Amino acid sequence: MDPDVSARLLDAWADEVQATVVYGLIAAREGDPHRAAVLRRLAEVEVSHRHRLEQRMRELDIAIPDERTVRLPRWRRLQARLAPVDRLIARQEAMEQEIAAEIDERPTGDVDTDRLLEEIRDEETQHTEALAQLRAGTVPALTRTGAGDDAGPQARLTRILGRERWHRGNDSWISGAIYGANDGLAAVFGLVAGFSGATGGSHLVLTAGLFGAIGSALSMATGAYLAERSVTEVAAANLAREREEVLAHPEEEKEELSLFYQLKGLTEAEADMVVERIAEDPEQLFRAIAIEEFGSADAERGSPVEAALAGGLSTAVGAMVPVLPFFFLTGTAGVVVAAAVSLVAHFAVGAAKSLFTLRTAWSAGIEMTIAGAVVGGVTYLLGLGIGT
Repeated sequence: MDPDVSARLLDAWADEVQATVVYGLIAAREGDPHRAAVLRRLAEVEVSHRHRLEQRMRELDIAIPDERTVRLPRWRRLQARLAPVDRLIARQEAMEQEIAAEIDERPTGDVDTDRLLEEIRDEETQHTEALAQLRAGTVPALTRTGAGDDAGPQARLTRILGRERWHRGNDSWISGAIYGANDGLAAVFGLVAGFSGATGGSHLVLTAGLFGAIGSALSMATGAYLAERSVTEVAAANLAREREEVLAHPEEEKEELSLFYQLKGLTEAEADMVVERIAEDPEQLFRAIAIEEFGSADAERGSPVEAALAGGLSTAVGAMVPVLPFFFLTGTAGVVVAAAVSLVAHFAVGAAKSLFTLRTAWSAGIEMTIAGAVVGGVTYLLGLGIGT
């Protein structure tokens, strides 16, 4: 048996096992049941790929490993549980493209194996198209009943929602706590480094650092509060616009709601009957449509107070890292310890951010550390110059 053929089949098999797990994790977090169904269907296809690879491996007398031996790296599993869903879908789309390209560029030389890999490549290409459609906000035909019927409920609903582009938003957000800690750490580290250079690490560094930390925390808290208020205001505007749609185009809104219900399993006649009953009260029609489209008929989303507390406290924690050594040390010792602690904290924050940005923890952490070193070094040298 050619070792390259064996290695390629085993690698492809392991990729399919991991992809199945990732699609399952993303599907579990996807709030839209139709998008989640697409992701689950993609996971099922990956399982079928694995079975076909296993069949070929049996034909070639290649031992099939226990799938439990293929473990998704813990960091990637955490990313799948925490990162924005659309970003995870984009990464899967890129990985599917890489797999297809590798099959094209590296034939094994075994005719039957290459034929199987090419078949899988074609299906992986279909996966990339389905994932691209998900990111574009549409549900691929992959899970539609009667997929070729352009007049089906999903296609008709998509056309209606396509006209109402104003209610589409991007709910993906990076952890406010991590970015708060990042902002506090970076800003106050620069401030402390500058004062250290200007004063030689005197007690003034502690005073400046404390007020810098307080100012950064208050700034982040007020910003988070206003941002959360803005989200609520946008939701209120969307709901007001939907209310106008109900009044201006009641028949189309009734059809839209009927299509939602048909996609939940009702027949067209049953859905129409339910909608007609609901539509007897325009307010109930509005609330039913709002719940289907936005998940809620109320404008209130997150709590501005909770957002302010989370942002302010996380910023305060990050900002205090470079200040703490100066509670106990002054002079050169304080400067060195503060720099060391701050750079370690920069790496930790950068690594934590990679859970949401999908970069590797090492690259994100090192990048953040370098950025901190540049900020600290430049401000320290400026402080030396000003102090002199």
